[in-house]
Amino acid sequence: MKVILAGHNIDRDIINEFHALYPNRNDLTPETIAAAYARISRNPAPINELRVIARDDIEKARLSNKNIVFEMGHSSIAEHAVFNIDIIGVSRLVAEEIEHSRLASYTEKSQRYVLLSDDFVVPQEIRGTDLEELFIRTVRRQNAFYHELYEKLRPYVFDKNTELASKRANKSMLEGWAKEDARYCLPLATETQIGMTINARNIETMIRRLASSASAEAVEAGRMLYDAVYDIAPSLVRYTEPTPYDRQRPEVLFEDVLAQYSLKPSRLRTTRTGRGKAPNGNAGLIRLLSVAPDADDVIAAVMIARAISIPFAECFAIVQRMKQSEKKNLFKKVFKEMKPHDSAPREFEHVWLTFELVVSATCFAQLKRHRIATITAQPYDPALGITVPESVTAVGMEPALRDLCAEAAETAEKIAKHAPAAAPYILTNAHRRRVIMSLNAREIYHMARVRADQSAQWDIRQTTVRMTELATKAMPLSMMLAAGKDEFNARYGRVFGK
Repeated sequence: MKVILAGHNIDRDIINEFHALYPNRNDLTPETIAAAYARISRNPAPINELRVIARDDIEKARLSNKNIVFEMGHSSIAEHAVFNIDIIGVSRLVAEEIEHSRLASYTEKSQRYVLLSDDFVVPQEIRGTDLEELFIRTVRRQNAFYHELYEKLRPYVFDKNTELASKRANKSMLEGWAKEDARYCLPLATETQIGMTINARNIETMIRRLASSASAEAVEAGRMLYDAVYDIAPSLVRYTEPTPYDRQRPEVLFEDVLAQYSLKPSRLRTTRTGRGKAPNGNAGLIRLLSVAPDADDVIAAVMIARAISIPFAECFAIVQRMKQSEKKNLFKKVFKEMKPHDSAPREFEHVWLTFELVVSATCFAQLKRHRIATITAQPYDPALGITVPESVTAVGMEPALRDLCAEAAETAEKIAKHAPAAAPYILTNAHRRRVIMSLNAREIYHMARVRADQSAQWDIRQTTVRMTELATKAMPLSMMLAAGKDEFNARYGRVFGK
């Protein structure tokens, strides 16, 4: 056996230095590794020798990639070419569109840890119009309120956590708690930056999807991504123009259904967003829409099926004949050696749960990070109310936040009449959207460990705790150890009597 490192990430500045020293070298491209790996199935030579062949003739390697990836349809070959990309100065709103792509890795500037300045994106759709001045004036007020709110929240957080505040090492953490609640007033136009790692196959899909967006900023982001990678890997990034299929809009596809039932497509509504309490209180909506019948039995049967060579139907029949105590013991055997950092068994992926959620933009920014899930998000809707941090209420700033959010919603409605794609930019992190989220039972465990933990931000923690409670009610045996890391040992003790 041999294990050979074929390549690794190198900073672009170092690549540029290499090109300056060796201007005639054109083999610093991930296409060569993709081409070499593409030949594995038909060429008996060792892989490391195939890589040498690919580097010696770049044009031949590129032609090979085009034939194999696009003519023969072996698209997975493009996944061997990987890019690291800096995305700077993009709005939080379009960051959500970029990070909609599941098969990539993202690290985004955190509004929890960084005290923000006043950087924001003015949507191209309203630049040079009368709406631009209204937009900028509203954002300036939101940003000024953010700094005012932070100055009130910071001493409140320190006073409320005197024991933690007594240790200098906790200063940054406590200041972060103040920042994360102050950010609820910030607009989705706020600039952010993203470090992204993505392969050639998925960046091609991302570029095409961004190009079909109704947002001019998203379209520009797609074009700039294309410009960043095309010269490096032209044989792997080809089909980047949106197709009619990509351009389909649900409101157009289903206009006959909407008309039949007297429904109107999603639009911004200021109804009920004013200075009163938000609909459904401050908790939003968390509802379990569906889960497989006999979910515990399905998982138990799959785990038995891994141990014995009989059809699944027979395994399922065995489980259904078991007493509840026998089923519980079966799961306890599986969980006996589990530790807080362990994932649930892969067999848990055979059961899926679908939730309906109404969450703030702040909560959604964290929810979208769970890319194993399938997430369908409606547009931000001011009629769903806002989420107000308890700390903001405690320092007497809730009325001011509600006024600010109501003003943002009214401004958004004015913008929507002339430039619908630009309207959501002015909405805040406190505004809500409705989300349909499907995820398997194993991912519920992962969410619980990370997001139900005491160290998690309170908004996503409340959402995750409730989702986990609903999942546990539906499948109590499978979910018996689904909890945050901080609660795991106590939960384990109750299950195993320790």
